[in-house]
Amino acid sequence: MHRPTHPHEDFSLKETTPHLGGGGITGDKHTSTYDLVEQMQYLYVRVVKAKELPTKDVTGSCDPYVEVKLGNYKGTTRHFEKKTNPEWNQVFAFSKERIQASVVEIVVKDKDFVKDDIIGRVIFDLNEVPKRVPPDSPLAPQWYRLDDRKGDKVKGELMLAIWMGTQADEAFPEAWHSDAAAVSNDGLASIQSKVYLSPKLWYLRVNVIEAQDLLPTDKGRYPEVYVKAILGNQALRTRISQSKNINPLWNEDLMFVASEPFEELLILSVEDRVAPNKDEFLGKCVIPLQSVQRRLDHRVVNTRWYNLEKHVVIEGEKKEIKFASRIHLRICLEGGYHVLDESTHYSSDLRPTAKQLWKQSIGILEVGILTAQGLLPMKTKDGRGTTDAYCVAKYGQKWVRTRTIIDSATPKWNEQYTWEVFDPCTVITIGVFDNCHLHGGDKTGGAKDSRIGKVRIRLSTLETDRVYTHAYPLLVLHSSGVKKMGEIQLAVRFTCSSLLNMMHIYSQPLLPKMHYLHSLFVTQLDNLRHQATQIVSMKLSRAEPPLRKEVIEYMLDVDSHMWSMRRSRANFYRIMGVLSGMIKVFKWFDQICNWKNPITTVLIHILFLILVLYPELILPTVFLYLFLIGVWHYRWRPRHPPHMDTRLSYADSVHPDELDEEFDTFPTSRPSDIVRMRYDRLRSVAGRIQTVVGDLATQGERLLSLLSWRDPRATALFTTFCLIAAVVLYVTPFRVVALLLGFYALRHPRFQHKLPSVPLNFFRRLPARTDSML
Repeated sequence: MHRPTHPHEDFSLKETTPHLGGGGITGDKHTSTYDLVEQMQYLYVRVVKAKELPTKDVTGSCDPYVEVKLGNYKGTTRHFEKKTNPEWNQVFAFSKERIQASVVEIVVKDKDFVKDDIIGRVIFDLNEVPKRVPPDSPLAPQWYRLDDRKGDKVKGELMLAIWMGTQADEAFPEAWHSDAAAVSNDGLASIQSKVYLSPKLWYLRVNVIEAQDLLPTDKGRYPEVYVKAILGNQALRTRISQSKNINPLWNEDLMFVASEPFEELLILSVEDRVAPNKDEFLGKCVIPLQSVQRRLDHRVVNTRWYNLEKHVVIEGEKKEIKFASRIHLRICLEGGYHVLDESTHYSSDLRPTAKQLWKQSIGILEVGILTAQGLLPMKTKDGRGTTDAYCVAKYGQKWVRTRTIIDSATPKWNEQYTWEVFDPCTVITIGVFDNCHLHGGDKTGGAKDSRIGKVRIRLSTLETDRVYTHAYPLLVLHSSGVKKMGEIQLAVRFTCSSLLNMMHIYSQPLLPKMHYLHSLFVTQLDNLRHQATQIVSMKLSRAEPPLRKEVIEYMLDVDSHMWSMRRSRANFYRIMGVLSGMIKVFKWFDQICNWKNPITTVLIHILFLILVLYPELILPTVFLYLFLIGVWHYRWRPRHPPHMDTRLSYADSVHPDELDEEFDTFPTSRPSDIVRMRYDRLRSVAGRIQTVVGDLATQGERLLSLLSWRDPRATALFTTFCLIAAVVLYVTPFRVVALLLGFYALRHPRFQHKLPSVPLNFFRRLPARTDSML
């Protein structure tokens, strides 16, 4: 039934020893700003501007551009038309690993229809190029006279700067890179590294209280009035008012997600349900969010009356009529909530929206994105497989995107990023993607960036001030099964600024106070999270370069709430894993009762006798036992961060049809016979769950029937037993009763019966309500 996994694939986490900071891992964590990555040497050429360029065309004009040549690599600036004093201010970066020349040539050319003319050039010997190490100030550009091919001076000067540096240079992110020489100018923006900030999100609470003096067209019927509210792409409506008159009451909350700057308007319309599929418009009001009050706590917000406007057509003209109808609202922007755009199980930020409520940061998270190994080809180019990989990391409101490494199965990024940490019980997510937009956004035919895999790291599992260097497997679940797409090497360090503050965080609520004082329903939170994700993806996809929708949805696990047989089975086994400890305790107690190990059983008898005679030792003994267990387990504490576990996810032995169902669209796009088969399978699973739930209900009803007199004889026996037990316990010391019951439970198997006990037999005979069910 279940397909076996591929035994040769290694899904484990591997510890690595990279050459960090140019000198390996050292004890000093402040050696440089880029001490969590391997240093990469680059030759930088900054072309600033030119002046007094001569004209070469017969038309007497000059259309200049600059070409930077280093061996087989060549980068060009944009060209200007009819300009003798152009300004480019562009930077070119050439990897030292790929330099195969001894000189760099900067050529100024005049663009022409047939053949571009050379205006002049400047040549530098690489041995004479100066080195620059941040935090040194940037190298000042200088003017250089242009030479012709013979080495003679010609008219015109070029301002530029040239130096050797590393990826820590501030010019690195915006520079043209030699390994991206094949990328068109339109696609250059899509391969650069960038830092993004999520839009600031607010919950908007609209409390619709009542309306007055509505004017329905048909005054002979009772109006069925409701309010519809629209904010951007979000639309909600109240229930139909129970007071069917022209002054309806609702007192109902509608919750939206709004983002700064508040460009969208809140539109509320009052409508009357005159027929099953026909509504009559009674009026509307438009409210700009800039005028809405912001609330930081649970204090009551003032209400306000808004006039309702209505448009009518008079003699072919649309006119606005303001009349006496109005609506009573209480509107506020909630700053005390955290707007969830991630699952709370692996959220990267738990702070409230309002910055006034933020607490002091407790530390710094630093991540060095080093390299990837063994990436599989993601697309085909010129008849061969290729991968253009980049990384995206998300923690808190800050997203980072590395540069795209062109056509490499072993890309080296060596980029380091830093985040402020406000809560240690948060998770950073790092994803790897294949760039499908190297030729500009409009030339790819709607192609999407393919997912290569992602990694989640929970900060609370990291020791402070320790550098973790590991290779994480990049796993993606396809309809054909789980697949290892490669490995990504990361260096992670969590630095704590105040250990006391971090320990104090563990005693605080996970979410801001408003989530508990005015809690939201689960369905509300699911809908609001969906809206928040849509807003974040829409805002970031409009950046340059864009962080595309498919990337954001994968990083935020948008489809994690969808039904999956595999995930349901994995969660069931997780529950069984949690209960396995209790099951082991029951088995151990059963062995004690059956005297499997007489010495242990005798010791348990002695311990039980001591605890009964000295009950004040029970709690200290329990806590001491837990302490000893914790100390004993310290030897086997996890030494590595967690990673994606295929066995825990039940992805290594899942049936292909279950995977096909998991990747099906919603609503389904599969043939009716497959849908029928899956429906029958779901019914069988649900039937087993139904049986378990029914058994639990039966035991609970039997417990309630002890005193309900549904079975008069059973209830009479139980009440009589309770009376006798009360009298006996009043006159008998509790220690004696506890000793008798304990020794009875621990009696030797020779004095035990294989048949069920009398109390269990009595309980199983009690009536339940199953005989009343259809």
